[in-house]
Amino acid sequence: MVAIMGRKSSAKAQMRTPGGPPGPPTLLILVIAIVIAVGGFMYARSGRAAADTTQSSAQPAAAAPAAAVPEIARGPHPQKTLPPLPVQAYAPPRPPDVVRAAYVFAAEHPEVLSYVPCFCGCERGGHRGNEDCFVSARDANGDVTEWEPHGLDCTVCIDVATEARQMFTSGASVRDIRAAVEKKWAGFHGGHTPTPQPAAP
Repeated sequence: MVAIMGRKSSAKAQMRTPGGPPGPPTLLILVIAIVIAVGGFMYARSGRAAADTTQSSAQPAAAAPAAAVPEIARGPHPQKTLPPLPVQAYAPPRPPDVVRAAYVFAAEHPEVLSYVPCFCGCERGGHRGNEDCFVSARDANGDVTEWEPHGLDCTVCIDVATEARQMFTSGASVRDIRAAVEKKWAGFHGGHTPTPQPAAP
């Protein structure tokens, strides 16, 4: 009898009291519930972020007002020495001589490319025209002191500058160059740089 009571007492001692820590099955269920709750929260949050992004991209950005072309950039600017072009570890999207010609044309003919818009979306980076795709800074005399590396990688920038250069070499006016570029590239990315119109002839 004493032995039986001892076994019952030890069995009771092994049973968990209601206030004690949860057993393994209860703990597992609790962990699964937490994981599901956190996962649901993250999923709902990512869905809201995607919806916000879709709505913001669906609404066209307001076009920035066209900036005036600086006085120094209103005429041709031959430059005897130019800074070395930016260096990159991979090949540009166009042959090196075509890329270099675009940079030199932008440096020496701001009176053309300052009035030619770019259509690659670079207005979001503050570019006002195709010249800004290649030239980052000029000194007080108008000499290029710093290149814009964006033009090295952008096929649209290079092609727009190349078309403008070829038309200019053939004797086309700045207004005709701009009209031809706009006709070809209009709607390519849904917008273009806020480039001022060239003065009337």
